[in-house]
Amino acid sequence: MIDMRNYIKLFLGVCCSVSLFVSCSNDMDETVYSSITEQTYNYTTEDFQPAVASVYNYLRSSTDHWGYFAAQEVSADAIVMPPNASGWDDGGVYRRMHYQTWNSEQDHVKNIWSWFYQGALLCNKVIEQLESGTIPAPSDADKVQGIAEVRAMRAYYYWQICDNFGDAPLVTTTSMDLPAKNTRKELFDFVEKELLEVIPDLSEESGVNYYGRMNKWAAKALLANLYLNAEVYVNENKYQDCITQCDDIINSGKYTLADNYKDPFRAQGVETCKEIIFTIPYDENFGTGNSIWMFSWHGELKKKYNTTDTPWGCGSAMGVTQFIDTYNVEDSRLEDTWLMGPQYAADGVTPLLGTYDKMGEPIVYTKDIPDGNYTSEMEGYRMNKYEVEAGSFTSSNTDIPIYRYAEILMMKAECLLRTGQSGAGALVTQVRQRAFKDNPELAVVTDDELKQNSCYQYGYVENYQIVDKGNTDPVQFGRMYDELGWEFAWEMHRRRDAIRFGVYTTKSWLSHKPEGEYRSVFPIPETVLTSNPNLEQNPNYL
Repeated sequence: MIDMRNYIKLFLGVCCSVSLFVSCSNDMDETVYSSITEQTYNYTTEDFQPAVASVYNYLRSSTDHWGYFAAQEVSADAIVMPPNASGWDDGGVYRRMHYQTWNSEQDHVKNIWSWFYQGALLCNKVIEQLESGTIPAPSDADKVQGIAEVRAMRAYYYWQICDNFGDAPLVTTTSMDLPAKNTRKELFDFVEKELLEVIPDLSEESGVNYYGRMNKWAAKALLANLYLNAEVYVNENKYQDCITQCDDIINSGKYTLADNYKDPFRAQGVETCKEIIFTIPYDENFGTGNSIWMFSWHGELKKKYNTTDTPWGCGSAMGVTQFIDTYNVEDSRLEDTWLMGPQYAADGVTPLLGTYDKMGEPIVYTKDIPDGNYTSEMEGYRMNKYEVEAGSFTSSNTDIPIYRYAEILMMKAECLLRTGQSGAGALVTQVRQRAFKDNPELAVVTDDELKQNSCYQYGYVENYQIVDKGNTDPVQFGRMYDELGWEFAWEMHRRRDAIRFGVYTTKSWLSHKPEGEYRSVFPIPETVLTSNPNLEQNPNYL
């Protein structure tokens, strides 16, 4: 068995060759530029592990501000990316995500569609190669487990397609026929069936050797997420099924909460963190992609953290004031998640100074922002969740957890609430305790409190003030929704949570007003529609 860091390096070296085999072909003659083709290459058992590892490649785009990150966070009510004096408008693309006025030509929509389907189609190819023996396995047991691992990853990609696009094609072979649309129910059923079939064949091992890989517990976390959102996807109550999957993970004894909230987000040493169930490993040289700090921070912060590369302009991604106001000031997750207040050079003494509209003034990150349309270079709390090491390049070494043990506890808590069972408060209290070490009494929350309305002050904002409250209906289990926000900010959960709690298409926040229920899924990209006459656009998108 090889550790995941070397595993990553292995598959990055072969991704291009493997992914080449899923590109489209047709009946036209192809020009061959190399004497080595898929048909003539002699695969050996040495190709087995890199082929399996290659299917994780498309996860790496998750943190891209031109794709998944903005689609999940900027379209919801916790994070916004307004323009400022250093730019950050890019034709209004981030504002359209905030307003929820994207269309089928929005780059974010095109990118996430492309990345998810490239991942799923690559899985199809690798599964065929492994099943047929084209790529030989070291042993029969390795073959069974390898195919299960790739099928679980294909289920992950189709879960994302189901979640983000609703009705969409389900392709499980390498056939180049133009696919028709499948229903969201068909996608849901496929993901569920695949996971139930492969989970028994997946490894139960956790830790370094399976860091960043689909083991049994990661697949169960995925299945739990599918069940948690089943009412959104297929209008079916699957909360008890979600509890069952969460209980399996809890009772396995493989995972536990880290002692400190920041531990899962460190740049080094996280391979042994028992809170992390499934993660995206990043490496500044061999596995690039995590540049959240670059599009959130001011360029002057290079002097504070002694990074090699300089953040872009004065940054943009920041907290929505209304969301920041929901925190208890004693909650350590506030400072652990958000960069705020005066900013100094690495010596801790020399103030960093503005270089744009506040040129020469000390940089002090303030909580309040006027709206989502334009801010000064110092307004808005910035990202402080993922560690950025000294010497970091544009892509940092910090990995991005997809599933943490904290999420398992919180999913079970939410399902207990939704099914009228007791025990949710004790689970949420368990997650909160490390955030209130100095005030342990504040960590305690009860079932009844979790059923209360959200403390988020929704409404449309102009010049720092709410001028139109919009929909004021109570949010069912709103305190539970708040708890999810405090625990998982920046982790790309917020859109899915906001939809499930009935907030995403009903409430107003900052410069966003509701645009319609149909915005709970994204449109099929226009380029896809024009290239495939078998597809129809999602309802209400023109």
